[in-house]
Amino acid sequence: MSQVSQIRIPATYMRGGTSKGVFFRLDDLPVAARQPGPARDALLLRVIGSPDPYQKQIDGMGGATSSTSKTVILSKSESPDHDVDYLFGQVSIDKPFVDWSGNCGNLSAAVGPFAISNGLVDSSRIPENGIATVRIWQANIGKTIVSRVPIVGGEVQETGDFELDGVTFPAAEVAVEFMDPADGEGSMFPTGNLIDELEVPGVGTFEATMINAGIPTVFVNAEAIGYTGTELQEAINGDTKALAMFEAIRAHAAVRMGLIKEIAEAAERQHTPKVAFVAPPADYVASSGKAIKASDIDLVVRALSMGKLHHAMMGTAAVAIATAAAVSGTLVNLAAGGGERNSVHFGHPSGTLRVGAEASLANGQWTATKAVMSRSARVLMEGWVRVPGDAF
Repeated sequence: MSQVSQIRIPATYMRGGTSKGVFFRLDDLPVAARQPGPARDALLLRVIGSPDPYQKQIDGMGGATSSTSKTVILSKSESPDHDVDYLFGQVSIDKPFVDWSGNCGNLSAAVGPFAISNGLVDSSRIPENGIATVRIWQANIGKTIVSRVPIVGGEVQETGDFELDGVTFPAAEVAVEFMDPADGEGSMFPTGNLIDELEVPGVGTFEATMINAGIPTVFVNAEAIGYTGTELQEAINGDTKALAMFEAIRAHAAVRMGLIKEIAEAAERQHTPKVAFVAPPADYVASSGKAIKASDIDLVVRALSMGKLHHAMMGTAAVAIATAAAVSGTLVNLAAGGGERNSVHFGHPSGTLRVGAEASLANGQWTATKAVMSRSARVLMEGWVRVPGDAF
């Protein structure tokens, strides 16, 4: 039996928002993996422990959920207007592919702290005490993110009293601004409509708002598909018929949005679009046992990521929610009571989240200036990951 030695690669395991993933500096990757392609994908799959038919990722760094099967590659930006280039890879759990089609809004909160701690931000931009502004180029979607990172004694402050529903322990607050979050290559509403009739064979025909902001997302009313909008993970993730229904909705919306040409292509594009369902505010008990009051929120939202109901809310989907809420007449806006707004406070399975967004109509086209939210981030472990030398 042949023996293959393991290689070790410098890496950092970080939590960002309600996600966590393995962070790499581009220059630390093996030469073959420094360029996009099969070698890079194979390496990241092996690091995370995929594909795993058991869906546990026991032999890797993944946590067997969409929130914990993530990788990030960072490098010093060549653009004078940005500090760091950020590339995100969503690793499939049970299939052999890495989806590069979108961003992770939660891990975006960890990019600034990692960049500062790993010398990717010029020292002249880092105060001894105060807030460091990190200008991030999100390479997956070609957008700018501005991260405001607290600094104490010249180093990133990670501990603090900022609480984020979906994260057990408090930490330091990191404000993240997603600049011009709408799709720059087309309409923010790719069909040209705020609400469409979406026909899904075997499911039905119902209203949908399809938006490209933060991440391509299709919103439907919870009531139209038999839900209340207050469901927790166990109500959906163990229901194979429900998951098949949501995947069918997602696939048909992807075609209508122009993201894919054929329904079959959706299987190779699991990260985008997201599918979410909304409803007016309601009382419910979050997964932590915390009581959420209808009077404290504007609406309830549930969203699926990589085929499963998310335990909280994806950061990029939160941008889509806030942007859609800012446009009078979308399903999200109507669920929140209608009218003009520049922020929204919504309920999700783990609790609540407030996100600000600005949208405007010019020459018949909706545009979004920015979306803002607060997250937190923390280094969990740093050192090296090891993979067999023949893994890529």
